[in-house]
Amino acid sequence: MRLALFQPDIPQNLGAALRLGACLDVPVDVIEPCGFPLSDAGVRRAAMDYGALAEMKRHAGWADFLAAPERKAGRLLLFTTKGARNFHGFRFEPGDTLLFGRESAGAPDDVHAAADHRLFIPLARGARSLNLTVSAAIALSEALRQTDGFPTAAPTG
Repeated sequence: MRLALFQPDIPQNLGAALRLGACLDVPVDVIEPCGFPLSDAGVRRAAMDYGALAEMKRHAGWADFLAAPERKAGRLLLFTTKGARNFHGFRFEPGDTLLFGRESAGAPDDVHAAADHRLFIPLARGARSLNLTVSAAIALSEALRQTDGFPTAAPTG
């Protein structure tokens, strides 16, 4: 299971996604260009003390992401408000990559076309969208639940 962010706009969302990936032991792919300068120091600052635990892979662009060896395994699942299928009725597989578009603009048509499936998270009438990382956490939790992919470490605290 992988989490991928297409050209993220907000550094705090990237930081929260890296923390999510670190805590759930899921690699995070960042497809550039980002809407902010993406430096090692910026990633450390956004991810706080979870940056060292997170497995992040940067891709210079969409074509580089599609050509990456880790992209060859499993399906590409795009989460979008224009999705064709409700995510909670979908059967996830361990090799899936959960892809989320830009906060400001979603994903362009070529990204939609490359996805094996386009999924949506149902919202209450009148609600437009969830925060990117909240959406990723909801989707990733369901995918890990279905595939028995949650980490096996004992609870903390």
